[in-house]
Amino acid sequence: MNKRFAKPQVLVLGGNFAGLGAAQKIRDYAGDACDITVIDRKGYLDFIPNIPLEVFEGRDPAVTMHMNLVEVLAKDDIAFKQAEITGIDIAARTVRMRPSERPGAPEYTMRYDYVVIALGARLAYDDIEGFAEYGHTISDAFHANRMIDYLKHDYQGGPIVVGSDRFEQGQKGRPDWLPTALAACEGPPVEVSLSLAHWLEENGKGGAKDITIFTPAELIAEDAGEKVVGQLLDAAGAMGFGYVNKVEGIKRLTKDTIEFTDGRSLPAEMKVIFPNWKPHDFLKGLPVSDEVGFIITDMRMRNPDHPEVFACGDAAAITVPKLGAIGHQECDVVGRQIAGDLGKLSSAEANKEWHPEVVCIGDMGGGKAFYIHANSWFGGDIQELRMGKIPYMQKVAYKELFFRNHGRVPGWGVPLAEWSAENLIRA
Repeated sequence: MNKRFAKPQVLVLGGNFAGLGAAQKIRDYAGDACDITVIDRKGYLDFIPNIPLEVFEGRDPAVTMHMNLVEVLAKDDIAFKQAEITGIDIAARTVRMRPSERPGAPEYTMRYDYVVIALGARLAYDDIEGFAEYGHTISDAFHANRMIDYLKHDYQGGPIVVGSDRFEQGQKGRPDWLPTALAACEGPPVEVSLSLAHWLEENGKGGAKDITIFTPAELIAEDAGEKVVGQLLDAAGAMGFGYVNKVEGIKRLTKDTIEFTDGRSLPAEMKVIFPNWKPHDFLKGLPVSDEVGFIITDMRMRNPDHPEVFACGDAAAITVPKLGAIGHQECDVVGRQIAGDLGKLSSAEANKEWHPEVVCIGDMGGGKAFYIHANSWFGGDIQELRMGKIPYMQKVAYKELFFRNHGRVPGWGVPLAEWSAENLIRA
């Protein structure tokens, strides 16, 4: 333990879902046995899952989807530093950071006894030739507002494509049971396609027949399982959507087309893209990282060679697909592990087995949504798909619950959502 501190120091790098969740779970399980500091470049949390719903229903997600992070953390006696992480020295157990409140700050160093890397991933739009000129997306408030502005004022009714670039998944330290994903997460392309089609219809600008969904994989949203994907594709086909698979990756965007690395192209006035997800540059080459820069962990979210290093959420190599629900599950694991180390939980409680599952609720427009619950990607036998008004109400209610409880969703929240979606409606 650092000699200048009376308690073990836990640094949590990142303050969005995984970072906030990990910090809160550590405090829940470890109590006051440690000091916790969260470091993030911004002082608010982005509630990313509901951005498409908000913008297509006429609300600005920059107003409705941001939650004050500093006040939330203070309620649990968790310190916050607004700074950009610039490096980690694993041997010295230090983190380098640059304060981000005002430009021009120097770098500072903080020591840790435990570090939780929950920085998410870098969305590599800047790797796609032509994206700035001809591409759109909906992964944050800036881009969502830019896209809806284009649809309202500039869209001429031409063909639209929606899909993902190829995901570069590392292999070093990867467990045998974890499949190779060709896209980081394809719930968002499915969600945006459905909700965009409804918006076009409502505004007299087209509909599903104008949209082609593409994927680098053999099946879009393959982590949901063949049964679920088959149901989704049948429903999308009946609505009039086009579908193109195995495009390998995006080569470039032009004014009127999208070109793929396999030589194919599609006409497209509008290109809605979800990019490759890359680790932050300073994570590459660390002794805890795989060959692309994601953090290697075991099923307890600890690095095997440096057990004081944890990762959860999108920064962890084991998080595939890059899905919020999986990050939520991992946060609980991290909290239990650190609490066990500090003598606050028994070994049995600290080492409870983690069973990763895909849980996804996506907006369809018109007050409807789809709900997916599956573990077939991880070798299980669950493949559930439901569509209708109840999943939509769940999606809205979860956000309200999250904000009202300052990021703390009661333990019954997720199981209740699963039960209601799978029992109150039928496919």
